[in-house]
Amino acid sequence: MSTPERIKTLISSKPVFLFMKGTPDFPQCGFSMRAISILKAVGTDYGTFDILTDPEIRQGVKDLSNWPTFPQLYVNQELVGGSDIMMEMWESGELEKLIKPS
Repeated sequence: MSTPERIKTLISSKPVFLFMKGTPDFPQCGFSMRAISILKAVGTDYGTFDILTDPEIRQGVKDLSNWPTFPQLYVNQELVGGSDIMMEMWESGELEKLIKPS
């Protein structure tokens, strides 16, 4: 399976998917830790992928999204953004509306 196909499979595995550094139990950077905290606060089920374990996926996600940093949050297979955007959206209530539409 090609790298773009692998990425699409990952993104489509859950409605909310986070490419991050580390794992939810052991984030490897403060931004990934913040992203996980936000998703836990929203109370949603989500999938993750540790981009530190696979250089091809790490570069492929950057290429696909045209976004140079991690974490990267996808909702319904669309890029939402990184931890700063997640924080802004969470504080305004937009993130929960996006993840859990009424």
